[in-house]
Amino acid sequence: MTAFLPKSISCLTPSNPGFVNLGLKLGKDKLFKYINLFGFGTKTGIDLNGESKGILFDTEKIGDLELATTAFGQGVSVTPIQQITAVSAAINGGILYKPYIVKSLNEPETNSVILENNPTKVRRVISKDTSEKVRYALESVVARGTGHNAYIGGYRVGGKTGTAQKAVNGAYLSGNYITSFIGFLPADDPQVIVYIAVDNAKGITQYGGTVAAPIAKNVLLSTIDILDIEKRDNAIEREYLYTDRQYYEVPNVVGMSVKDATKALKNFKVEYTGNGDIVKYQSPSSGISVYEGDTIRLLLD
Repeated sequence: MTAFLPKSISCLTPSNPGFVNLGLKLGKDKLFKYINLFGFGTKTGIDLNGESKGILFDTEKIGDLELATTAFGQGVSVTPIQQITAVSAAINGGILYKPYIVKSLNEPETNSVILENNPTKVRRVISKDTSEKVRYALESVVARGTGHNAYIGGYRVGGKTGTAQKAVNGAYLSGNYITSFIGFLPADDPQVIVYIAVDNAKGITQYGGTVAAPIAKNVLLSTIDILDIEKRDNAIEREYLYTDRQYYEVPNVVGMSVKDATKALKNFKVEYTGNGDIVKYQSPSSGISVYEGDTIRLLLD
C-alpha cells in the first residue's frame, strides 16, 4: 500500500481542456472540497499496514496552473485502494464506504465467526441522481469511447482509462507511463469493480485503453462466471470502428465431445483441462460475446 499511482496525463487529450475549464470555474475551494470528500489525500483506514495517504497540492499554494492540472489529474498521486473507494462512491449511489480486505475470520473447527467486517458508511459524497449520470457516462466510455476493449456484450460494463506519466526527481519521464483501467459491472447496478494498472508496458502503444482495458475485461469475464451475473437489458449500443477486431458470441459446448466442441469454437483459441472427452465446464459461459481468437477454457470429464 506504499506505492503511488500517479493520476497524470502526458499531454492534453481532447477531454483535458474541458476539465481545465471546469476546474477554473469551480475554483480551488470547491474542487478540493470534492477531492477531499472522495477520500483523496487521506488514508482509507483499510485493514492493511503501511497505507499511504497520497500526494496533493497544498491548497494554500495553489495558483491557476496547479488548479488546472489538478482538474485533469496532473501532478497528484493516489493509491489503488483510494481509486477503487472513490470510484465506488461515484457509482454506488454516492456513498463513500470504508474498504476492508476480508469479510470474516472463522474458527476452523466450528466455523463460528471470530471477526466480521460489515459495510461502514463514511459519508455521502454526491446525490443518487448524479451517481446515475456518472454510471451512464462511464458506460458510454466502454461502449463508444476509449474503453471499448473492455466491452462485454449484454453485461453493461462501465469504466475509465488512464495514461499517467511517471515523475522522477521532479521531472516527468518520456515514453514511460503507468497505463490503467478501472471498470465495473453491471453499469445499472454495480456489483464488481476492477482496477488494473500496468507499469511501462513493452511492445505496445502505452494507453490505458490498449494495455489495461483488455486485462480488466478478462477479470470481469471471470467474475461473471463466479458470481453468476445475469445479462442486462437496455445497454448502450456498442459503436464499432473499421479497425476493431470482430466479436463472436460464445456457443454452449457443455456436454459436447472434444471434437465437436473444438469445431463449434472455431473462431476462438481453445484450452483444455482434464483427461476426459466430454466438456463439463466452459469459461467464458455461453452467450457472452468476446473477440475472435480469444481463449475459451474447457474442463473435460
